[in-house]
Amino acid sequence: MKHHNHFTLTIFFLLHLTIGLGRHVTVQAQAQAQCKAQEDKDSTLQIIHISSPCSPMRPKTPMSWEQSVAQTQAQDRARLNYLTTLVVAHKSVAPVAWGRQLMQSPTYLVRVKIGTPPRTLFMALDTSSDAAWLPCSGCLGCSSSSHFAPNKSSSFKSLGCSTHQCQQVINPSCFQKLCTFNQTYGSSTIAATLSQDTLSLAQDLLPKYVFGCISKATGSSVPPQGLLGLGRGLLSLLSQTQTLYKSTFSYCLPNFRASNFSGQLRLGLVAQPQRGHYTPLLKNPRRSSLYYVNLVGIKVGRKTVDIPSSALAFDPTTGAGTIIDSGTVYTRLVLPAYTAVRDEFRRQMRTAIVTSLGGFDTCYTVPVTIPTITFMFQGLNMTLTQDSFLLHSVSTSTACLAMAAAPDNVNSVLNVIASMQQQNHRVVFDVPNSRVGISREPCS
Repeated sequence: MKHHNHFTLTIFFLLHLTIGLGRHVTVQAQAQAQCKAQEDKDSTLQIIHISSPCSPMRPKTPMSWEQSVAQTQAQDRARLNYLTTLVVAHKSVAPVAWGRQLMQSPTYLVRVKIGTPPRTLFMALDTSSDAAWLPCSGCLGCSSSSHFAPNKSSSFKSLGCSTHQCQQVINPSCFQKLCTFNQTYGSSTIAATLSQDTLSLAQDLLPKYVFGCISKATGSSVPPQGLLGLGRGLLSLLSQTQTLYKSTFSYCLPNFRASNFSGQLRLGLVAQPQRGHYTPLLKNPRRSSLYYVNLVGIKVGRKTVDIPSSALAFDPTTGAGTIIDSGTVYTRLVLPAYTAVRDEFRRQMRTAIVTSLGGFDTCYTVPVTIPTITFMFQGLNMTLTQDSFLLHSVSTSTACLAMAAAPDNVNSVLNVIASMQQQNHRVVFDVPNSRVGISREPCS
């Protein structure tokens, strides 16, 4: 059994929000050739975007830019609504977000191998979820593709009700002495059995890795692929590999506007940046799986926006604060913060706003002079490039401020720094030292 204290995962994907329908077939053919070439690297796991030509889960029906942006906006709203319900439910650990609202949002997939002999499958990476989950063969209501076949793996085992792992599952139940559970989310209900098998990540072999084996799903929110949680909970990848990876990882997300590019996800202490600025990693017992940081202010251009302190404050009592999340696409700010940032951005633009597009309310005809946006965290500033906060239409000369207000409900207390705003930055999650590092890095 070969172990490494870290490995690098190469990211390659095409983001459908920016490539639209105008890309030529030759580009896709070149991308598919690159997919095959990268598969041959035995020390590297390819990570792809769900809409990449490399992804078997990419949308089969092309959408216009406006349609895809509107869909992603709706999916982001559903994700935020899910996270805010944790306050109402008084959950100490964030349960896995099952629904299509989350899983079909633009996200990153990793190709893994599971079982004996190993079967190659895709799993979505999610920093705000904990455990691993896979649709299993015979699953009623699951997608017809990407099933894991437990009966074909000699190392597979279903876990019993008396195991300590079963006690870490939310609302477990017993069926024929096996640990089972039902999860309702959105319009779907999913039944699964807690299981374990050998998981292979690059050249690292993880025996007896615990995951949920989905056996039944009803409704329209069924995830088409598995999920590999990078959260802070008891069944997450970090918790199950503490000896190997020391609860440390980082990623660098490339420019969304590139047609094809690569980035990296690194697990373990080795090869992480030795220098850089860090901000404290906070822990909220109301949402203990999430990566909270202290956002103390936001600048538009050189002006620090006048935001009520209560809109940014970390509050373990209510679950309020700011998280860094890989599964949300566009940054969401609670309404007072978003309104203040948006209004200052509009003031500095000094040009007429065009009709809102794709659900965004601050859009312009480019080219125009654009002010910078800087997130001010405790201990570091993160200044965004224009590609990180402007969403450009592929069919018009319109560009929109790619941020929005949090869902409008009484529990909307979360600010979310999303994946588009993280691109071309190395984000280091150093859980043992309770810190998050953010530094500029060309990821393409």
